[in-house]
Amino acid sequence: SRPPGSTEICFHTMIIDAHAHIFSSVDGLIGQGPVRGLDFGIAQIADDAPFQLVPPYNKSTTFPPEFLLANMDWAGVDKAVLLQGSFYGERNEEVLAACQKYPQRFKGAAFFDPWMTSARAEFDRLFGTPLFPILKLELSDTTGLHGLHPGFQLDDPELDWLWAELERREINLTMDLGPVGGPSYQSAAVEKIAARHPNLSIVLCHLGFPTRSMDADPALTAAWVEQIKLGELSNIWFDLSALPHRAEENYPYPKISEWIRRAVEIVGTEKLMWGTDVPGVTSAGTYPQLLSSYQELLEDFSDSERSSIFGETAAKVYKFV
Repeated sequence: SRPPGSTEICFHTMIIDAHAHIFSSVDGLIGQGPVRGLDFGIAQIADDAPFQLVPPYNKSTTFPPEFLLANMDWAGVDKAVLLQGSFYGERNEEVLAACQKYPQRFKGAAFFDPWMTSARAEFDRLFGTPLFPILKLELSDTTGLHGLHPGFQLDDPELDWLWAELERREINLTMDLGPVGGPSYQSAAVEKIAARHPNLSIVLCHLGFPTRSMDADPALTAAWVEQIKLGELSNIWFDLSALPHRAEENYPYPKISEWIRRAVEIVGTEKLMWGTDVPGVTSAGTYPQLLSSYQELLEDFSDSERSSIFGETAAKVYKFV
């Protein structure tokens, strides 16, 4: 039986969180400056005022793999994909150790900066042996690599080697392109990469990062729809993480349903995979709520459609056994 407060699953399927994070400390770097974790879930960017990053449930601002597993067991989630970005800080060794310790529960992505000095040598070090099956690029100007390398273009010929190597080595590419309308929101470049490398599996985070401001801005809406249409390509999918933050409303976040249903009209349920973006998104709800809200909002979908969204697509794309 499930513990009190856990999610009751109404259909039989593997449930996979396609977007989660772990970290022993917060020591990242973004365009605005260094990100540091303080006590009781508080963080600080450069010299700005401290803010509540995660709920104050323990003294140190950490989220080790055992914390994630405890939350997954609480909600009835079977597996998770561990992603990384420059905001929390590089955690390659931690992610690798977690995947080796809990191989039946986790798949892990490497952190890699394609614009760093000696990028090719670092890539070969990370992917020279089949340890990381995924590369995560967090590209936004606010919390990702565009803030550190302003003006980059993903279809720059200098990056052609990267996409070719990922395809050759059968490494998944997961990208956060930032908010719709931002400088890193390079849908046309992603389309070129996907078309040139049809065997490269690409996952775009946060359902194309919709925002409330789209409601009053047809140009933003058109840009978001353009990115969702990338799912018409055979090698592009979307995760549904962090939407409670994008919705800017309380549980059960009804705006999420509107965005997902619009995406389903365009590319179908088989191109979408549920994810959370924990632990940061736990400021919007408990981990079981982050699952149950999606299940409740999509309860009129068929069992096969819900199975695709909550586990089967992620199992196929990320090659879970």
